[in-house]
Amino acid sequence: MTKDVGGPQPAAAPTLTDWSREMALLYESHAANQFVLFGNIADEFHAGGLLVGVEDYVIQTLLPKFDVVLQYDLGNGLRPVKGSKIFAEWPGSELSSEGRRSPRGAMETITHYLRFVTNLGQMGHKVPQVAVLLQSAHLIAPALPNALSYDLNALALLIRDWSRDLTFRKYPIATFLFVDNLNDLHPLLASNPDAAPIQVPLPSPQVLSQALQLMQATASTALSEFRDRLPELGAQLTGATLKSVRRLLLRREKEGAPVRSEDVSTLKKLLVERECGGLIEFVESNRTLSDLEGQPELKQWLRDDMELWRKGDTKALPMGYLFCGPVGTGKTYAVECLAGEAGVPVVKMKNFRDRWVGSTEGNLEKIFRLLRALGRCFVFIDEADQSLGKRDAGTNDAGLSGRIYSMFAKEMSDRANRGRIIWILASSRPDLIEVDLKRPGRVDVKIPLLPTATPEESFRLVRALLRRLDLTLPDDAFPVLEALLPVRLTPGAAEALAVNVYRRTSTTGRPLIEVLATVLGDYQPPVPADVMQFQIDLAVRESTDIAFVPEAFRQTKDVRSVTGVAQNFS
Repeated sequence: MTKDVGGPQPAAAPTLTDWSREMALLYESHAANQFVLFGNIADEFHAGGLLVGVEDYVIQTLLPKFDVVLQYDLGNGLRPVKGSKIFAEWPGSELSSEGRRSPRGAMETITHYLRFVTNLGQMGHKVPQVAVLLQSAHLIAPALPNALSYDLNALALLIRDWSRDLTFRKYPIATFLFVDNLNDLHPLLASNPDAAPIQVPLPSPQVLSQALQLMQATASTALSEFRDRLPELGAQLTGATLKSVRRLLLRREKEGAPVRSEDVSTLKKLLVERECGGLIEFVESNRTLSDLEGQPELKQWLRDDMELWRKGDTKALPMGYLFCGPVGTGKTYAVECLAGEAGVPVVKMKNFRDRWVGSTEGNLEKIFRLLRALGRCFVFIDEADQSLGKRDAGTNDAGLSGRIYSMFAKEMSDRANRGRIIWILASSRPDLIEVDLKRPGRVDVKIPLLPTATPEESFRLVRALLRRLDLTLPDDAFPVLEALLPVRLTPGAAEALAVNVYRRTSTTGRPLIEVLATVLGDYQPPVPADVMQFQIDLAVRESTDIAFVPEAFRQTKDVRSVTGVAQNFS
């Protein structure tokens, strides 16, 4: 990074990433002298033939000729990590304990030193190039409500002024704030128009491949199977951090256990889930759409979509699907079948909500960064009516629901994700999902998953589920059971029936048809009939194509009556 007053040149280009090049460009063009680095800042980075932390990476690649580099964190306080002799020439360098450790004291000390440097320049003296690095800046100036602390607001203003003071911007001064998530940082700093937010992404396949080459020296046994195929392994591990990969390889090296091709997918899921701290999980699926009972038109539509995806023809691919239908109709199962058909990872979002201010938004930031790095994947949000937030949720949650809604709305409509990320929402109450989140461009295909409409359909469903338990129900059993078979039977209820039949046949030794007749005779629907009909009507009205709806369900209630019933069940 250079300035017109004789600043240093950037480090050798091969060690620079896209985001570090962006910082160098902004600094050299005088567009910014303060940078807020967020995202994958806890990872390791390639600098000088080594993997180092983000602060060391910035120092080695962007600040090699800076004269003074000051670093501050809550644990170690303020210290010069470079140019201590130059810093000691400043009359105020003999800092008190308070001036070195407390955030307010340290920030005031840095401000005084920066003013001393600019005063030197104004008097015609040689000006040292100075950089300031604030580690875990969200702990120094956290995102708390503005009215909570005048002292905190004053501290944030002090840091912000380093980017706004025109005197500072005339001289070779650069400041760096490191934070995991922008939403964790005080809004005066996170939204500072004079600072440049720089997102540090998860490593690309190319970066992973380069790092694996470095790791070969200390993990030759662990990487022995991929010795000549490191780019392939790098591509397969996309979504993992360099730090997690290095730790895995060091452990495998100690155990003398090479990474096998068949292990990579499982290892990647473990690494990614661990790095995300339980915010997501990968859904395993060995099913395909052939395992989904009924609705042939729907299955053909989905197969056509998956074929377009495999061909890379993304123009007609949906941005998202909505699976809706009564409780127990197999929405999660349908997602698993679709994922198995596509052969791509399914990322299920878990409980990302947190009670701490800004933590929920920070969790979503982390999840979205991971999704962008994974490449092709499905993102599954179950109970979407509860998870996606509301445009206007009142004041009960201090606006959190509205902020969640805004983040999802922005991410789901990002056209850069078409063909890479497909959102799958599932809900038995699609009427409670904000209309804007269900519009084309976010959710293009809405799919009703419905219960059986005839005794024949119920028979086929029960027989298929019994088959999974190694119980074979012959075709000629239907006339015997027809009068007992319920309609409006969901896969969830049918599975419970099948398990009950299996238990009774195993414990009593009675014939299968006899046991099934007894179980059907005792059957009680798990969902009241009026609730079931209400949820069926909702799902049918949401459908984007009438061909997805079986003939028996195409006559739905008037929309006004559905709205009235909705009020009763809300």
